[in-house]
Amino acid sequence: MSSRVVNGGISFWYADDGFPEAREPLGGDASADVVIVGGGYTGLWTAYYLKKAVPFLRITVLEQKFCGYGASGRNGGWLYNGIAGRDRYAKLHGHEAAVRLQKAMNDTVDEVVRAVGEEGFDAGLHKGGVLEVARTPAQLARLRAFHEHELSYGEKDRELYGARETAGRIRVADAVGSSWTPHGARVHPVKLVKGLAAAVEALGVTVHEQTPVTEIRPKHAVTPYGTVRAPYVLRCTEGFTAALKGQRRTWLPMNSSMIATEPLTDAQWAAIGWEGRQTLGDMAHAYMYAQRTADGRIALGGRGVPYRFGSRTDNDGRTQAATVEALREILADFFPMLAGTRIAHAWSGVLGVPRDWCASVTLDRSTGIGWAGGYVGSGVATANLAARTLRDLVQQDSGQGGRTELTELPWVGHKVRRWEPEPLRWLGVQGMYATYRTADRRELTGHRAESSRLARWADRVAGRH
Repeated sequence: MSSRVVNGGISFWYADDGFPEAREPLGGDASADVVIVGGGYTGLWTAYYLKKAVPFLRITVLEQKFCGYGASGRNGGWLYNGIAGRDRYAKLHGHEAAVRLQKAMNDTVDEVVRAVGEEGFDAGLHKGGVLEVARTPAQLARLRAFHEHELSYGEKDRELYGARETAGRIRVADAVGSSWTPHGARVHPVKLVKGLAAAVEALGVTVHEQTPVTEIRPKHAVTPYGTVRAPYVLRCTEGFTAALKGQRRTWLPMNSSMIATEPLTDAQWAAIGWEGRQTLGDMAHAYMYAQRTADGRIALGGRGVPYRFGSRTDNDGRTQAATVEALREILADFFPMLAGTRIAHAWSGVLGVPRDWCASVTLDRSTGIGWAGGYVGSGVATANLAARTLRDLVQQDSGQGGRTELTELPWVGHKVRRWEPEPLRWLGVQGMYATYRTADRRELTGHRAESSRLARWADRVAGRH
């Protein structure tokens, strides 16, 4: 790994846009109508929509470091319509319920674009859709099945491309096909979270940073600096949920790592294509995700070290050298002409994974405690839908509103069992991703048009299907 690579420092997105000016911590015991724990996308969007709907509400956001320190400031910038658990919700609640959930996610991409435009800040948005490529016969078979599956959930504007059509959009080595949806946009994660935090404060929401919440109980959010009391306490901590008292096994903090190249030359971009600036993914079991940044880099991610024993999280995004090298190899494999391109930045972050891999949003009407998360890596857009749903649930419970289309979606109130204790969950996650990587290698060398049985076995053991 080159010594010139900036490793950690939260993420490249902060290196590009700068760190925010620190907001004051909580100054002592306080009260509010709604207290929101977590200053990422879910918490900030929830504060935004609640304050817009009911301007007189006293809303306080408590953030342990600074807004966007977690996944909201470290993600791959995929604002897209994927939602974790849709197929399971179809089994539990019927296909039409899952179709409604998918339509809500499709609409959410446009809602974020609309809200950013209304607030008038730059989030580096470009709505070029999402292109997912296949590079082996087995991946192509999965791609075609995936494409048909998405059509069955009402996504009639999705398109399937062959090798030549794919190359006309982006020249990925060995690509034999792709599927494209218009329901996706590239975004600069930090510009989005900074703009959203400023918009929330401008509405009159109180935001306290450097204020870790150690315990949530009915009508109380407990911190080292005092307790905030409120009828509603909303937990919006996603991948950091395990640090809260009593929540260690609620959602597993899955690690995802990224690299960003130096800016590419015009000649390199001419060789690659990618004029549509779609977000880019693939159909591997241990998949990658990438975007063409506004300043002409490629930001590319994958799982790296998937999980740290005891649900621990990283230190300011620092990433193992082996993970950086593995991501560099993916970059060169997809774009051989970039084999010698310098990697400017590497970082990591965590995302929340429920035991059944289903995102959910809930308000317990008996306690006033609500929560949303478990996005399994699809949180940039899902957080917005979750926030609007939390808004509606709070309004319904407080008598300021009734049932809405959002409160009737099948992910509302979903219950799931907790993760196994250690060392079982560490062994399980390590084994699952080792199996996926082995399956990918077998598919690459075997040239068979069916998915590896290893991957299907890993899916069943993990509870993903």
